[in-house]
Amino acid sequence: MELEAIPGVGAKTAASLRELDDPVATVESGDVAAIARAPGVNEARAARIARGAIRRRHGDDGRVLATDRARELYREAIDLLRERTVTDYAAKRLETFYPSASASRIAEAQSFAADAADRDPDPAVRKALADCAPLSDPPTVRVRDRCLATADAETLARAEAEVPELSVETVEDARDVSELGRSYASVIVLDESFAGLDVEGDVSVRPDALEAPAETVPERLLAFFAENRDRLEAAAAVHEAAAAAGDPVSGGGPPVALDRLRDALSRLDDDGTIAGDAELDRLTAAVDDLDAAVSTAASVADDRLREAIRERDVTIEGTDFLSLVEQGARVDSLLDRELADEYDAAVDAAREHLADALRLEPEEAELAERVFGGDPSFPVDHDESAISRLRTELSAARDRRAAKLKADLASDLGDLRQPVEELVRDALELDVELAVARFARDFDCTLPEVVEPAGDDGGEAPPAGFRIEGGRSPLLDVDFPDVEPVDYGVSGATLLSGVNSGGKTSTLDLVALVVVLAQMGMPVPAESATVERFEEIHYYAKSQGTLDAGAFEATLRDFGDLVDGADGRLVLVDELESITEPGASAKIIAGILEALDDQDATAVFVSHLAREIRAAADFEVAVDGIEAAGLVDGELRVNRSPKKGHLARSTPELIVEKLADDRGGEFYGDLLEKF
Repeated sequence: MELEAIPGVGAKTAASLRELDDPVATVESGDVAAIARAPGVNEARAARIARGAIRRRHGDDGRVLATDRARELYREAIDLLRERTVTDYAAKRLETFYPSASASRIAEAQSFAADAADRDPDPAVRKALADCAPLSDPPTVRVRDRCLATADAETLARAEAEVPELSVETVEDARDVSELGRSYASVIVLDESFAGLDVEGDVSVRPDALEAPAETVPERLLAFFAENRDRLEAAAAVHEAAAAAGDPVSGGGPPVALDRLRDALSRLDDDGTIAGDAELDRLTAAVDDLDAAVSTAASVADDRLREAIRERDVTIEGTDFLSLVEQGARVDSLLDRELADEYDAAVDAAREHLADALRLEPEEAELAERVFGGDPSFPVDHDESAISRLRTELSAARDRRAAKLKADLASDLGDLRQPVEELVRDALELDVELAVARFARDFDCTLPEVVEPAGDDGGEAPPAGFRIEGGRSPLLDVDFPDVEPVDYGVSGATLLSGVNSGGKTSTLDLVALVVVLAQMGMPVPAESATVERFEEIHYYAKSQGTLDAGAFEATLRDFGDLVDGADGRLVLVDELESITEPGASAKIIAGILEALDDQDATAVFVSHLAREIRAAADFEVAVDGIEAAGLVDGELRVNRSPKKGHLARSTPELIVEKLADDRGGEFYGDLLEKF
């Protein structure tokens, strides 16, 4: 698949996506977190890319949401789902579900939703999800004590691109390699032509080093795990909480043994270095504390010698003193003659202190002995070259130990790299599933039956339309348990009549919401529902007041485009008569309904001009009504489910009827007869 073929992916975005390990598979997977790891691609952008890839996979090039109000209903539906997520990832991931005209996409999404709805949104699991987040790539780690070497220009360019953590040096012969061996703790030569090379230092010839980055630069893998330690531990906690709740994230258990993962992480410090190794800690501390330990050891020797001098009387014969002066000897020479044993004891104390302070091994202690000794002096002197040698040996031992531990840990973590990706992805996807499950429970949802449009089999059957039983809208400004259920179904072009505040607009919203959710593949808030797979959903909200001539003309153009469009549409219109004078409105609506009827579209027009529209139409327009039972204490009592084939009475008619019943008289009776 060409990345640029995905809707919304241009050349720049495609170039960023190609930085991923397997860009095509990643994009097609719909994994928002994985896509978002491409340079410059955030999660919101990743969700749009994933949605575009889904569309392309299902050949879903249509635009189901054809009007602003239809798109608003979709946003409200998505918001209801997003409100039930815990992680930012899940909120973005839900954006990949959209109203589709593709039967395969709807079926795919319904399969996901069916499994999700069976989930148990246990509070402990949701609490564990609070710390869960997608994995991130750490900054590039610079490794200063190791380098790559090559004599080939192409290999040099490849190494610089694939292993930015290490310096890549150019060499021509063994002498160049030998010089690098003195400058770096370890050198990896990439050219097979150097095989059998015998030079001083830690130099190895590994032509396959670029194919084994975990061995060549284990710091990369360790930095990844160190950077994502909290995310990995959070994902592990999600898996454990879900298993404890009896609803494991996946049937086969976590993709990685959690004890093994935690053991490996315990050996890793937050900065990607090795943790918990006593020998490495000893060597590191010895290198860091060497100067301070030498200074303290010298002070120990000085104090010991000072005390010895203070406690002894030193007698020098005149001829001896004269001889020392004539020879130009310093006073330090007296130490060698009169206090030799005390000086040796002081030096031994310094050496012992140095070895103890740095916790040196016997071989290292032998080197430390050279730091103190030589000609007697006061204060006791130390040998800088011996200190440098000791530092070099300790540093080399530390680096060798660290390199071995890094290699060992990287080897242990290497085969966990892919499983931990799955571990975190599964935990995050669980949040998506639990959001769907909570949505289904909160609003008493069911998965609808999505049926094929009429005529797809070549026949002339009437449109399937929609059928909703026990539907309750979660968009109303009342507590959901208090929402009255609605039964309503339409096939063909229909007028919906009813009293003011009787629920006509709410019914349109419910229909639109159910259809939008159904074509997203999501559960719908109803006891049962059957929905035709519509190619387009057109929802026109009520206009605020009469339009001027220009706006009226633009509105008529919209409806002209509508009736000239393709088949397989749902059209919902709320009181179109408000755009102009009632008489003209009735004729215009009648004409629109005639055109939609010719196309076998499913349409519901809310109108107070049902009689006038029906009279102006050249076909028998179906009329449904939301019937009011009457006025009780000044309030309407309404049956919210539209009654089929019924022209509902208006609010004025109900008021006149009430007055006729309450007060009687010819006036109210005559008014009532006019209805």
